[in-house]
Amino acid sequence: MKRLNEERTKVLFEKLAKYIGPNIKLLIQRPDGLYCFREKKNRVYYVSETILKLASTIPDDNLICMGTCFGKFTKSGKFRLDITALNYLAPYAQCKIWLKPSAEQQFLYGNHVTKAGLGRISENVEKYNGVLVYSMSDLPLGFGVAARSTAECKLADPLASICFHQADIGEYIRSEQDLFTNLA
Repeated sequence: MKRLNEERTKVLFEKLAKYIGPNIKLLIQRPDGLYCFREKKNRVYYVSETILKLASTIPDDNLICMGTCFGKFTKSGKFRLDITALNYLAPYAQCKIWLKPSAEQQFLYGNHVTKAGLGRISENVEKYNGVLVYSMSDLPLGFGVAARSTAECKLADPLASICFHQADIGEYIRSEQDLFTNLA
């Protein structure tokens, strides 16, 4: 596991700031200790510094991963958040969208959110902000990008896209299903 270079750290923090704003500091300096980001094979892991010290005794070739995978860098150098980061980002999210129960399944199948499926939206959402998508019972469902601001949502027609789908908790099940389908 290696440290992220300056360029990759900047790209990572810009992506995180899109979803949690200035709360990145709270993600690193937590009450249970300091946390950091490490990279292995273009994947970024979020790990406690105490675990990092313990893992330093394991040879790098024998270490597959450590901590929680937050996402990966694409070949073009962009960072793509993974759904495993959802539970860590949810408490610090600034822009949120809540879905009606009838729209939850559609979002979990990878579809965008329409106004007809919108239950609530945070007041401060601007167009193209990163948003966390929740069920009406405050269960985090995934990530998205706001297609319209809060003010535009009030005037939009029911079939207009409100949030573009980025990642959801149903991805793991879909990817596992694809894996088993290809093996059969």
